[in-house]
Amino acid sequence: MSGPGAGHEYAPYPVSWFKRDVLLFANSIGCTVDELQFLYELHPDFSVFPTYPVILPFKKDSAEVIDFYAAQSSSRDAIPGVPKLDSKRVVDGERQMTFYKTLPTSSAGRNFEVRGKVLGVYDKGKPGTVMETQTDLVDAKTGELYTRAIGSAFFVGQGGWGGPKGPKTQNFPPPEGKRPDAEYVHPISMESAHLYRLNGDYNPLHATPEPGKAMGFGGAIMHGLYSWNTTCHALLKLLGGSDAANIREYAARFASPVKPGDSLVTQIWRTGEKDGEGWEDVRFVTAVKGGKVCLSNGRARMRVVGQKQSKL
Repeated sequence: MSGPGAGHEYAPYPVSWFKRDVLLFANSIGCTVDELQFLYELHPDFSVFPTYPVILPFKKDSAEVIDFYAAQSSSRDAIPGVPKLDSKRVVDGERQMTFYKTLPTSSAGRNFEVRGKVLGVYDKGKPGTVMETQTDLVDAKTGELYTRAIGSAFFVGQGGWGGPKGPKTQNFPPPEGKRPDAEYVHPISMESAHLYRLNGDYNPLHATPEPGKAMGFGGAIMHGLYSWNTTCHALLKLLGGSDAANIREYAARFASPVKPGDSLVTQIWRTGEKDGEGWEDVRFVTAVKGGKVCLSNGRARMRVVGQKQSKL
């Protein structure tokens, strides 16, 4: 790591969740009644949907609705060599998560914390600035790592400050000339964002039209992480037998906004390539039905235990 901000560590902060939180999360990303282990706390295999930790940097240890802009502003330390960036004009760029340990269904009786650091801050000129970060969820007492997320945030129109352009991004396209092995259709209601935000991501951009109009989107848009999470659900349901233990890594690039009322179509390709532990390389693309790709560069490492088609 080199360049302005690289290596800057944020102060660790505590995070917590109840069983009710993980039930709400699973419901909000489209888990269905044939996956009761994610939706019913008395199911013998009750478990947390694996991407749930992605919400914890927003939720932290609060059970109440928060002022998103104030929380984001106060949580961003001054980063040496980097200008102050406006959190009212930021969207997701790319997100990768690796799953190391199974998360307990409640944090009660444990002390979990998030430890984060800046990997790089890149000046893209007039379009904006990209900040790449690493976010670890750990047991504060033992230091055990549960999940690691590598993410990039794009600060719209906040470039031109003389920083480095950053490295060339790596692409992970689907296998050339191969038809998808599975497809999943996920319809979005006009209220889906209002349900999803109750997990702790209260960005007004997804709840009311004014911020989206100011940013050029024409109105409210869906959380990028909503599409990211619902697509992971599609992969786990169709290839992984809806078993959280069957996914090791998951990542995608946010390519275009999604609007309330859209339907998402995810196409999934198996490559057949496995590492020494049996994790298969899986590729995917998610698009708005009849519209643009919204998640590109999709890849996962999975244990494929079945292959279903969407019934929608």
